[in-house]
Amino acid sequence: MNVVSSIEFRPAAPADAAAIKIIVRAAYAKWVPVIGREPLPMRADYDKALGEHQFELAVENGRIVGLIETMAHDDHIWIENVAVAPEAQGRGIGRKLLDSAEHKAIEAGCRELRLLTNGAFRTNVRLYRSHGYTIDREEPFMNGTTVYMSKRLAP
Repeated sequence: MNVVSSIEFRPAAPADAAAIKIIVRAAYAKWVPVIGREPLPMRADYDKALGEHQFELAVENGRIVGLIETMAHDDHIWIENVAVAPEAQGRGIGRKLLDSAEHKAIEAGCRELRLLTNGAFRTNVRLYRSHGYTIDREEPFMNGTTVYMSKRLAP
């Protein structure tokens, strides 16, 4: 496993929208044959999302290799999307992005993070579980299952 020491983290700017879309499409492409359609993040409007949500980017040698998209609520932080470029996966970047969201939650006085993922994305469910998330509920969605997960942070 390569270390992530060469990775820097920074907030996204409006000019990053095109790069974000490219990374999300590349990161989610492997799931298209699994669920028979493009996952919803592949079709999102990132120009719009950048104006409404917070994005933290993982940057390596000046190139964006990962991102986490979050929304602050009164009692929790919603994780809308975590995506890592395929060539950068398996190096702990996703975990570092999740850690970043936890730090932001604590700074904001929130003690819970929430997210959802497709039940067919088994590696994603495993990643979140290994990072301390629990499954709250599962619901049918578009011939599959949506898995709702959360993580409570210690006070």
